[in-house]
Amino acid sequence: MVHLDTSFLVDLLRETGRQRPGPAVQLLESMPDTSIYVSIHAVCELEAGAALSDDPEAERHRLRTLTSRVEIVRPTHPDFTATYGELLADLQRSGRKIGTMDLLIATAALVAGAPLVTRDLRHFERVRGLELLTYGD
Repeated sequence: MVHLDTSFLVDLLRETGRQRPGPAVQLLESMPDTSIYVSIHAVCELEAGAALSDDPEAERHRLRTLTSRVEIVRPTHPDFTATYGELLADLQRSGRKIGTMDLLIATAALVAGAPLVTRDLRHFERVRGLELLTYGD
């Protein structure tokens, strides 16, 4: 089981749009039997990107096609809110805060006990206990 971050999903959308597989597609192809999850928070970020694009309708269609192939996770885990609060407090105490959406995405992966696939190591490596997988160069 893995959780996908927004950066991975953006790369995946770009690669499939160009019809040229790259590191994101290659990583998924290397995990054929792995359960793939995406936090609703990552989907929200992608929806914002679609709304800001030159062709929102086409981008939303691409997003719907992508999200129909993964399990979208909503914050229903009983430890989600407490875990989020503890992580935020820890990051604030250490002076290493990250964005709210990144922390929500990290929390979803943590409570699921899943690694997070991301290109954004700079932010996510600050989250205590979060296992990260990266791809590409």
